[in-house]
Amino acid sequence: MKSKTPDTLWNTRYLNAIVEDLRARGFPVEDVDLARLSPLGHAHLNCLGRYAFAAPTLIGLRPLRDPTAGDDPAEEDF
Repeated sequence: MKSKTPDTLWNTRYLNAIVEDLRARGFPVEDVDLARLSPLGHAHLNCLGRYAFAAPTLIGLRPLRDPTAGDDPAEEDF
């Protein structure tokens, strides 16, 4: 069974990258909103069970989507 904990790490890194990118583009990102943001609030995570893992060596992040481009219909389930 694949551990879901690395997915949480992935979510954390990308959420941080997204916030930095939005702020760099001039979008208002309020700290009060970030206080409620969690890498665990996603449908593809299952936090039940015991997990043991070694964090992979992270090379870099994939490019972020343009926030002005709209939603990708293939990702509506999330």
